[in-house]
Amino acid sequence: MSAPWFTSLVTVILLVVLLAAGGGAYEGFLSGQVMLNLLIDNAHLLVIAVGMGYVILAGGIDLSVGSVLALTTMIAAWLLNAGWNPLAVIAIVLAFGAVFGAFQGALIHYFQLQPFIVTLAGMFLARGLCYLISIESITIEDPLFVAASQTQIPFIGGFISPSAAIALAVLAVAIWASRRTAFGRGVYAIGGNEQSALMMGLDVARTKIGVYAFSGFCAALGGVLFAFYMLSGYGQHAQGTELDAIAAVVIGGTLLTGGYGYVAGALSGVLVLGTIQTLIAFDGTLSSWWTKIVIGGLLFLFCVVQRLLSARSQQS
Repeated sequence: MSAPWFTSLVTVILLVVLLAAGGGAYEGFLSGQVMLNLLIDNAHLLVIAVGMGYVILAGGIDLSVGSVLALTTMIAAWLLNAGWNPLAVIAIVLAFGAVFGAFQGALIHYFQLQPFIVTLAGMFLARGLCYLISIESITIEDPLFVAASQTQIPFIGGFISPSAAIALAVLAVAIWASRRTAFGRGVYAIGGNEQSALMMGLDVARTKIGVYAFSGFCAALGGVLFAFYMLSGYGQHAQGTELDAIAAVVIGGTLLTGGYGYVAGALSGVLVLGTIQTLIAFDGTLSSWWTKIVIGGLLFLFCVVQRLLSARSQQS
C-alpha cells in the first residue's frame, strides 16, 4: 500500500530535479511561461492520462486512446468542413468516444476478454476508420476552433490556452470523483480484487463499462483539444500517444496491477514527460528520439520499484 505513495513522491522529486537541472543549464528555462507551456503543449495528453488512470486503477488497460484521438480529429474536421455547427460537432465526437469506450468495456466484461486484446483491436479499428474519411490531412478553419487555438488566458503572470484550462478542470473533477463518489471507490475496489468487489455487492459490470466509457470520452476530448492545437484532422495524429499516457500514469505512481494509485499522479507524470521534451529542445543537439529513450528507462525503473515495494508490502 506504500508503493503508490512512494513512487508519487519519487515522481515529484524527479520533476524538481529535472527543472533544477534545466534551470542551471539553460537561461530562461525556469521562466513562468516555459513552465506554463508544459501544460499548453500537453493538454491533450493530460486528459487522456486521466482517463487511462481510471482504467489502470480498475486493473485494465486501454490501447485505443491514441487512435480514438486521431479519429476524433478526422470526424471533427470532416463535419466542420461540411458546414456543421462546431458545438454540435464537439458533442457528437465526445458522445462517440464514450460509446466506443463503453462498447470495449462491455466486450471485456461480458465476454471475459483480455483488455489488451480488445483495446488493441479498437486501436486498429479507430486508426483504420481515419483513412476511410481521408488519407490526407484535413485543415480546420472554423472560427470557434481558430479562436480556441489562439486565445490566451492570463494565468500566474503568463498565459495558458483554453485547452490547458479544460485539461486542468478535467483533472480536478476526476480527482474529486475518484475519492468522493461511489463510482471512484468502486474503481479502486475492482482494481484491488474484482471477486471481493462482487461479493461486497458492487455493480462490477456498470463500473467497468463506465471506466472504459470515461477513457473513451477523455480520448475524444483529447482529440478536440488536439484539433484546437493543430487545427487539422489527420489519421497519423497521436501515433504512440496511448503509450505516453500509460507511461505518465505509471510514472505518476499508479500500480499497473490496479487498485492503488492517485489520479493526481497523471499531472506529475505528464509534467515529467513534458520537461524531458523541453530539456532536449533547449539542448538543440540531441535527437527527439532521446525523449523516448529516457522515458523508456524511467518506465523500467518505476515498474521495478513498484514491484519490489508491492512484494515487501505483501510479506509484511
